[in-house]
Amino acid sequence: MEHRPTFLFVILGGFFVANALVAEFIGVKIFALEDTMGWERFNFNLFGQSGALQFSAGVLLWPIVFVMTDVINEYYGKRGIRLLSFLAVGLITYAFFMIFAAIQLSPADWWVGQNVNKGVPDMQDAFSVILGQGLLIIVGSLAAFLIAQLVDVMSFHQIKEATGEKMIWLRATGSTLISQLVDSFVVLAIAFKFGPELVGNVEPWSWSQLLAVGTVQYAYKFMMAIVLTPLIYLAHYLIDNYLGQERAAAMKARAGSWDN
Repeated sequence: MEHRPTFLFVILGGFFVANALVAEFIGVKIFALEDTMGWERFNFNLFGQSGALQFSAGVLLWPIVFVMTDVINEYYGKRGIRLLSFLAVGLITYAFFMIFAAIQLSPADWWVGQNVNKGVPDMQDAFSVILGQGLLIIVGSLAAFLIAQLVDVMSFHQIKEATGEKMIWLRATGSTLISQLVDSFVVLAIAFKFGPELVGNVEPWSWSQLLAVGTVQYAYKFMMAIVLTPLIYLAHYLIDNYLGQERAAAMKARAGSWDN
């Protein structure tokens, strides 16, 4: 019984880091929502931009990451989630360095053309394009993730300080909505607006394009944060039963302290 909090932290932390890492790698794919769902295109017009609703595939996992943030925050406090956030950023950075190193390796001749019949004429080019995301996207994504996580932690504890142990949905969903607003626009601003202006070799997005894409992605995250709110209560129920009500209450009380 005495090892259960540690075991739980390892499980939750591993799932948190895995989701953050996978979200980074699948984020290079941009998908059209209407085509994916088999719907007629909405052809929306937002900030002067029109077309299908397009998302980075990474948005599929980020709502889960932020829900996990609130669950871990509830039981392990600021120190716990801050440790996992920095660990995730460090591992993502390490993974990208390893991928860039792998891209530089000279490919075997037979491997380059092995999937020509499947519409992939050059495996090395495909490997480089899909896994070798631009440095600006990497920097923007990592910065957005870290800033959003810190914002989530701060807003979570401020709401909890004001409401006490009541209204779990408010501190969980509210902090997620605030942090994901930051996440949605910081990554786009760094990767596609300010970054290209500094580098000078990439055409920067217009403000209307940045606002349109950021607003659409945040609307999705907003909706998912609300839809996933019941999972917070389910997670509390399962964790409280696993730890025992007395120990769970003690961990929550300790986690709620600003000095923990």
